[in-house]
Amino acid sequence: MSPTQAKEHHGAAPPPVPRLPAVPGSPARTHPDESTGQVHADRTEPPCPAEGWDPRQVDADVPAAVGRVLDGVLTERVARAHAVDEEFATDLAVRVAAFTRAGGKRTRSQLLWWSLRACGGDDRASAAAALRIGAALELLQTCALVHDDVMDGALLRRGRPALHADLRARYAGSVPSGRAGRFGDAAGILAGDLALAWADDLVAETALPGPAVRPVRRLWSDMRTEMVAGQYLDVRGQVTSAQALPRALHTACLKSALYSVARPLGLGASLAGADEPTVRALDAAGRCVGMAFQLRDDLDDVFGDPARTGKIAGADIREGKPTYLTALARARAAAAGDDRALDVLERSLGDTALSEAGLERVREVLDATGARAVAETKIGRLVEQGLRHFDGASLAPEAGRRLRALLRHAAGGSHGSARAPGPAGRESGR
Repeated sequence: MSPTQAKEHHGAAPPPVPRLPAVPGSPARTHPDESTGQVHADRTEPPCPAEGWDPRQVDADVPAAVGRVLDGVLTERVARAHAVDEEFATDLAVRVAAFTRAGGKRTRSQLLWWSLRACGGDDRASAAAALRIGAALELLQTCALVHDDVMDGALLRRGRPALHADLRARYAGSVPSGRAGRFGDAAGILAGDLALAWADDLVAETALPGPAVRPVRRLWSDMRTEMVAGQYLDVRGQVTSAQALPRALHTACLKSALYSVARPLGLGASLAGADEPTVRALDAAGRCVGMAFQLRDDLDDVFGDPARTGKIAGADIREGKPTYLTALARARAAAAGDDRALDVLERSLGDTALSEAGLERVREVLDATGARAVAETKIGRLVEQGLRHFDGASLAPEAGRRLRALLRHAAGGSHGSARAPGPAGRESGR
C-alpha cells in the first residue's frame, strides 16, 4: 500500500518557528507493584488537555506538532508494553514506535489539520483532538505498511529493511532452519495489529466536540473497513489475474484514495463542524486527488528511482498487482492486436524472479502502448477535477490556500519525490 507525496520544490527560507507547547498526553507516570515487581503505568486524564495547543502555533509546523503528540503517546504505550512482557516490548512495541516516529511527511495528518483550519476550526479543544486523531492516522499508516510488506514479501521500506524482514534477520540464527521467514511474517502481522490497536485506543481516548462525535467515529470506522477491502481486492487480483480497468480503479479508490486523502479531509471538516455542502465538496475533491495519488504511486513503482522511493523498482510488476497502469496497457495492447506486448505482460506480471532486463521490457511496453502517457494525463485531469470541487467549498482564505496547495502536491509524486508545502513557501520533507 502506499500509502503515500509531491514534487520537491525549494522555497524561501522559513521564518522562525514559534516554540510549540509541551506534549499533551505526556508519558504516564509509572510505579512498581510491590507484590510482583512489575512496573505499571498510571493513566493521565485527560490524555490531551485542550489548553495545551494554540492552533496558530501548530500552523507553523504541523508535522512537528503531530510528532510531539506521537512521542508522548508512543512513550506511554511502549512503557506499558514493557510492563506486560520485556521481549514483546523490545521486539514489537519498540519497533512499531520507531517505525511510526520515522514515518514520512505525515501527509494524512497534515490534510486533516488544514481541513480543520480551512473549515474554521480555531479553538484549542478542536486543535487537541485534531492532533491526536492525526497521530492515530500515522499509527494506522504503520499498520497498513507493515501488513502490506508482509503480504507483498517486500524486503525494503523507506530504504531500510521492512519490519518483518528485520525481525526475521534478528532470529535467523536462533530458530530452526527455514522457520525464520515464517516467524518474521507472523511477527509482522502482530506488529501491524499492535499499531492498529494503539490507533483505535488513541481515537477512543480523544475528547471530541459534541457535534463531531458521531461523524468522526463513523468516518474512522468506514476508513478501516475500506482499507481492508482495498487490500483484499489487491491481493485477490494478484492471484486471479483480474485486470479489468473499472475493477483496478475501484481497488485503487478503496486502497488509497479514500484512506490517504478523502477521509483525512472529512475528519478535519467534521471536527470543525463544517456544513454539509462543504463536507461534500471536500469529499469529492479528496476522492479525485486520492485517485491521482495512487496512480502516481503506480507509475513511481515502475519508473521511479529506488534511491528516492525507498523500495525496489518493479515490485508491483513482480507481485502481479492489478494496477490501473498494467490494466490499461493490457487493454490498449489487445485493442491494437499487439501480441508481443501482451506476451511480455503475460510473462512478466507475477514473475517474482523478473530480472532488470525483464522489467525494462515491461517499461517499454508501458511506453509503447501509451499506457504511461494516458496515466499521466489522467493524473492531471483528476487533480484539476478535484481542485474544481475544492474551489466550490466555502473555506477560510489562508488555510484554504494552504490546503489547496497540499492537495496539489499530494499527487505530484510519491515516496518523497515531492514535499508538501510548509509555512511561507517552505517545503516540509519526509
